[in-house]
Amino acid sequence: MDPVVANSAMSYSALLAITVPLALGLAATASAFGLGKAVSAAMEAIARQPEAGARIQTAMIIGCALIEALTIYVLVLAFILQGKIGH
Repeated sequence: MDPVVANSAMSYSALLAITVPLALGLAATASAFGLGKAVSAAMEAIARQPEAGARIQTAMIIGCALIEALTIYVLVLAFILQGKIGH
């Protein structure tokens, strides 16, 4: 194998090995902050207007599911790219 091609393949694998866990960590951190802010805002809204609690809670749960989808997408991407690191 040509040394330039081998070096390129090694740097590609090294770059994936570094960026995949960092991306997953960043997505999980961003998701945690987003979920915390969403739940906090929903609890404050329910405290101010208890009669709208059911509607606020439903909207909060839908929003939390969408926020959590970011971390799930990055986790799936990490599994897909993990197979490319060894090759």
